Amino acid sequence: MMITPIAALNDNYIWCLHRDNAAWVVDPGSADAVLAHLEQQQLQLRGILITHHHWDHTDGIETLRNAFAAIPVIGPDNPVIQGLTQRVQHGQQVELDGLGVTAEVIALPGHTLDHLGYCVDNAVFCGDTLFSGGCGRLFEGTAAQMHSSLSQLAALPADTRVFCTHEYTLANLAFASAVEPDNEALLEYRRWCEAQRAAGLPTLPSTIGQERAINPFLRVDTAAVKAALSQREGTESDSVARFAALRHWKDKF
Repeated sequence: MMITPIAALNDNYIWCLHRDNAAWVVDPGSADAVLAHLEQQQLQLRGILITHHHWDHTDGIETLRNAFAAIPVIGPDNPVIQGLTQRVQHGQQVELDGLGVTAEVIALPGHTLDHLGYCVDNAVFCGDTLFSGGCGRLFEGTAAQMHSSLSQLAALPADTRVFCTHEYTLANLAFASAVEPDNEALLEYRRWCEAQRAAGLPTLPSTIGQERAINPFLRVDTAAVKAALSQREGTESDSVARFAALRHWKDKF
């Protein structure tokens, strides 16, 4: 199975999973971008996965369902999302028709309350929960919920590929470098990402191992991040409080 990015809107990636001529897409915020990619690659859309209800992840559903009759559209149990054919919850498994793989559903509240992720083989499609070098804003959930969701992702095997849905990496790494200016792994990764973007290439996917090494939101219990927060915010007593302080810092960065 291959996984390729479809660039859409300002900085979204719609991930296309495909084998032979069968394809599934994750979070189609733009039907036009998906249709153009399918035509170019001579692929037949067999289904859609949705992580959460924000428009830039769902706006293409209706058009794609009209173009490909009877395809499954799988997503959170949230009535706001129109066009779903199956509403799923944490722990369920979904067969991806035509790809020969199963997606395991994981609940990732924080950015939104309905947010889901999908683990497929050694890949996780995590929407706007975990970004490379960062994490999503807390639009609906609490700091405790987001910290728990990120901890769940951080516990995945180190070689798990991270397919998030925005090209936010360079901005995130600028903040991460302010938090941990002496993190050599971060400095090396930032140079690589700058070269990728200069060449017009994505910085994604990342890996869980990479994110553990460079993402401050997965590193709130490390001495370096604790020290940075202590200098700026004062000493925080636990992991959730440190995460909340870090997210607040990033919101103002």
